Amino acid sequence: MRAFPSEIMLGNAPESTPFPDSKAETPPLISRAEVTAFALVTLLVIVIVAVLYVARAFFLPITMAFIVGTMLSPAASLLERYRIPRALGAVLIVSTVGAAVSFMVGLIASPVMEWSSRLPELGAILRQKLHVFDRPLALWQELQSMVGGSDTLASFQMPKFEWVQPTLEFLSPTFAEFLLFIATLILFIASWKDLRRALVMTFSERPARLRTLRILNEIETHLGNYLLTVTMINVGVGIVTGAICAATGMPNPAGLGALAATLNFIPIIGPVAMFVVLVVVGIISSPTIGAGLIAAACFAVVTFMEGHFVTPTIVGRRLSLNALAVFLALAFWTWLWGPMGAFLSSPLLIVALIVKEHLMPVNSPQLPEG
Repeated sequence: MRAFPSEIMLGNAPESTPFPDSKAETPPLISRAEVTAFALVTLLVIVIVAVLYVARAFFLPITMAFIVGTMLSPAASLLERYRIPRALGAVLIVSTVGAAVSFMVGLIASPVMEWSSRLPELGAILRQKLHVFDRPLALWQELQSMVGGSDTLASFQMPKFEWVQPTLEFLSPTFAEFLLFIATLILFIASWKDLRRALVMTFSERPARLRTLRILNEIETHLGNYLLTVTMINVGVGIVTGAICAATGMPNPAGLGALAATLNFIPIIGPVAMFVVLVVVGIISSPTIGAGLIAAACFAVVTFMEGHFVTPTIVGRRLSLNALAVFLALAFWTWLWGPMGAFLSSPLLIVALIVKEHLMPVNSPQLPEG
């Protein structure tokens, strides 16, 4: 009887051994220790954010003084070369900056106080100018009623001005916060060299000291360059805006230019707020709505050129600030600390990027590309 090939193979084959257990345990993708570490870091971040939010009256002036002091430290080092003591240089720098800020505030406050005393009159003028939109609003209301929509525009009214006083109270810091900021700023500038040396000597190993020194030097250099460059750009925007307002017959062109320069320190929000101000002031002060929108349209062109070409080319060349990162930082710090947080968002983002570049350099091991 002829045997099948399978029987021959089975007959000559050695005694079979069982297959290994296919249900062997494989290591998890994320270990329990990693989950625990992630949870602890998340809780730590939540606690830090909560403390910064609750104790903003203390941490905001301190952080503001540290950032502004780091920006102004190169000026104190420059004065030291001319044999001016660093403590005296700190007082001179803070006094000069304070005088410049007071001058800008004076330019802005004069028209603001004048216009705030005429709010009812200006509101009536604005309401009268906007009557040109009565017919489009009526047509839209009729269209809504035809399709069964709600009558949302029937009670359209001019916005009230009850928000002015709460807004000013929110924007203006208390005297204690201002005093804490000034004192910390002067002491920080005067003792920055000793403080930097103490931070470097905190580490015992030479590579850690060198890395810390590089981080501090780069932060000081880039924040100083950022302040100088952005200040020059914003002053230019203010001068151009004032010239536009003067050419279009807007009232108080110097105050509007100073306001544009000041608000431009706040990314995204500042130019938008200035555009709204120019629209309202233009409509009130011009004989027609079209003439009143000329200054706002020219300002929009100026800020578009500045925001998309000038500032990214000068400021973002070294650090390449990502637009999404700038927006998220602006949203977070504005929510946390208000307008002052918005001003600090870009410098804090620069500090974070510098620290990230040194702690996680580009030439560090990367994940393989898929």
